Amino acid sequence: MKNKNIFSQKKKRSIRPNRILTLLVALTIVFGGVKVVSAATKFIQEQQAIKLEEKRKEEEAKALAEKKRKEEEEKKKYIVGCNNDAKKYSYDAKKVEEKLNSYDYSNNGEKVVFLTFDDGTSTTVTPEVLRILKENDVHATFFVTGQNIERGGDKAKELLKEELANGHAIANHSYSHDYKTLYPNKTLDLDAFKADFAKTDELLKDTLGKYFSTRVIRCPGGHMSWRGMDPLDAYLDENNMSSIDWNALNKDAEGRRKNADELTQEAIKTSEGKEMVVLLMHDTYGKEETAKALPQIIKYFKDNGYEFKTLV
Repeated sequence: MKNKNIFSQKKKRSIRPNRILTLLVALTIVFGGVKVVSAATKFIQEQQAIKLEEKRKEEEAKALAEKKRKEEEEKKKYIVGCNNDAKKYSYDAKKVEEKLNSYDYSNNGEKVVFLTFDDGTSTTVTPEVLRILKENDVHATFFVTGQNIERGGDKAKELLKEELANGHAIANHSYSHDYKTLYPNKTLDLDAFKADFAKTDELLKDTLGKYFSTRVIRCPGGHMSWRGMDPLDAYLDENNMSSIDWNALNKDAEGRRKNADELTQEAIKTSEGKEMVVLLMHDTYGKEETAKALPQIIKYFKDNGYEFKTLV
């Protein structure tokens, strides 16, 4: 019995290291498995992150492409000075400028008239002018001044948008219309001139969209009235722009105040014998008689076979 007990104790002692070894192996397997699982989880997470980043970049690229597409669509809405729908009755201002400078107002037998309105946009006269133009299905060119746009506030800006939407051309007639600033001693100050006109350009872009631009200007007082204009001519040529004066007028800014009938007669008299007519009028404040005369002026040109065009 004693030997048996001794044997049993020895056996028990030999089992303990085996159990410890088994436990160590089990722990190694468990912790090794945890490491494997952890590595697999990390790999999956990394792959998911890569896919999310790829998806983000793909969506970003699509958004950028859509933005560019919309920008291109916006650009197509406009040509210089008027909207795309107005192409059919727009006319190259450079050709008109050359005609005016040559004092040759023939046009190969084709009669064309450009109704032009200076010094707007006003909240009093411009709406009536726009109404009459629409009723008669004719189009005009508006030479606007920045100060009057600002003076009219939101209403003036809405009128500018209406002018563009209705197919009229919009051109720059300066910001200040201040002769002393633009032409000190009756001589052009090119830097002051450019800065003044640039302010109106910015107003037009702010109102009509960043893709709107005009390459047509009218010098306050007329190009022909001032000295030292050669630098301006060179600048305009370099930038494919035109300065447009006039060869007919209703005299709503000359001499005593005239009524609608008198304004109509002045417009007719100064247009006679010309196949190409650039008619100067004003849609600024206080020119209500000009709006009243407009239907008869339009009728005269229609009755005499003129086409109505805009300057761009």
